[in-house]
Amino acid sequence: MPSFNQITTEDKLRALGELRDVKELFASRNWFPGTSGNLSIRVGEFSEDEFHFAVTASGKDKSISTPEDFLFVDAKGKACEATRLKPSAETLIHAEIYRLTGCGAIFHVHTIFNNVVSERYGDQGYVPAQGIELIKGLGIWEENAAIQIPVLPNYADIPSIAKLVPDALKPDIPGIVLRNHGIYAWGKNAFEAKRHLEAFEFIFEHIYYSLLLAGGGR
Repeated sequence: MPSFNQITTEDKLRALGELRDVKELFASRNWFPGTSGNLSIRVGEFSEDEFHFAVTASGKDKSISTPEDFLFVDAKGKACEATRLKPSAETLIHAEIYRLTGCGAIFHVHTIFNNVVSERYGDQGYVPAQGIELIKGLGIWEENAAIQIPVLPNYADIPSIAKLVPDALKPDIPGIVLRNHGIYAWGKNAFEAKRHLEAFEFIFEHIYYSLLLAGGGR
C-alpha cells in the first residue's frame, strides 16, 4: 500500500479542487450555518487499515475560500503533513465510514430539515420514507420503495459516535443521520456523494412538509 508521499500531486490537487467546488456550492445553499459541516474526499489506494483523505479544516467559515480550507489525514484522522490546521472535529466519523465502505467521498451538512426530522424519529432509530421520488437518487428504483435512514445519537464525544457506525450502516442506504445534528452521505466519488446528499435533503424536506400538512409535527 503506497504511503501518503507516493500519492501523486495530480490526485491531491484533484481532490482539493473537487472539495472547493462542493464547498462553494453547499455554502451558497446555506448548508454550513456558522462553521458547521464537513467534507472529505479519499485519495490514493485503499485498504481497511491504510488510506488517506482530504478533509475540511476545523473552525473555518465555509462561505469563504482560502488556501487553508483543507488538509490531508490518514485512517486515524491524523494530519499527513506538518500543518497548523486541525481536521474537522468529526474526522473520526469520516474515517470509520471510509474503513467500512471503501467509498470515495463523504459530505456532512446541517440543515433545519434533517435536524427536525431526525429529532422527530430519533427514538425509533431511523427515519422512515416511502414513495418519495428522490429515493431513486439513492439508486433504489423499486415501485413505491420504502427505506429506513439510520439515526444515531448526537454525543459530544465523537469517538463514542464512531463506535456506533458499524452497526448502523445499511448496505443499500448511503447515509446516516446524527439526531438533531446533520446527515452524512457518501458515494464512490464526489459526484455520487453530492447526488446522494441532495436526495436525502429532498426526502427530509418532503417528510417535514408532509408532517406539517397532516398535523403530525405537533
